[in-house]
Amino acid sequence: MTHILLLGGTTEAGLLARALADAGLRTVYSYAGRTAAPVAQPVPVRVGGFGGVAGLQAYLRDQRISHVVDATHPFAAQMSRNAVAACAALGLPLIGYERSGWVAGPGDDWRAVPDIAAAVAALPDRAARVFLAIGRQHLAAFAARPQHSYLLRLVDCPESLPLPQAQVVVARGPFTTEADLALLRAQAITHIVAKNAGGTGARAKLDAARLLGLPVILIDRPALPQRQVAGSVAEVMRWLGHSADLGV
Repeated sequence: MTHILLLGGTTEAGLLARALADAGLRTVYSYAGRTAAPVAQPVPVRVGGFGGVAGLQAYLRDQRISHVVDATHPFAAQMSRNAVAACAALGLPLIGYERSGWVAGPGDDWRAVPDIAAAVAALPDRAARVFLAIGRQHLAAFAARPQHSYLLRLVDCPESLPLPQAQVVVARGPFTTEADLALLRAQAITHIVAKNAGGTGARAKLDAARLLGLPVILIDRPALPQRQVAGSVAEVMRWLGHSADLGV
């Protein structure tokens, strides 16, 4: 019997969960547990980590999972690597949902950097007002540049911050260009640091930056092991049907 583990946390994972539920496919949606109030889903949900590759393998065996769909955030690299390793060890079919990365266009002032450390180094020496749109996991690295004032937009309000000059806006996307224009203007932002997550829900800040002529430091996606990938819900659903037909 088909039993799907959907590794989620993204808008696309929610769309997949709805499609799987509508198709009557037995599915469990897994959240990492980094947000206090995750979005409700139309399928059973589990929250929290698995305990590395070994823990994920044990879960896949115990729950008799037949297929794994990795629709995690493009920067949730460790979870994606663990999924590749665990599925390879057990011989389970795995597909990753990869939304396309953002590509600079006319009028964009983007500087691509390979990682967080490079993003910190790319900030100017003079004091700036930085929209730090990277989530909360890697904020401490920017404490090395305490001369800057940082604007953070987070899903949950943090109990404490590692940055001496920081303001938090609590909000959940998707965001609009008009709203982000207003935010950047009101906060007198001079620089933006973001991850190249792709998709439409968080792109508005880049469109607003273009309109305001602001420089963007854009962090490249981490490298992942080779795996089968899909770029749409329809592709994932076709893959699931094909796998089931073959009796995988």
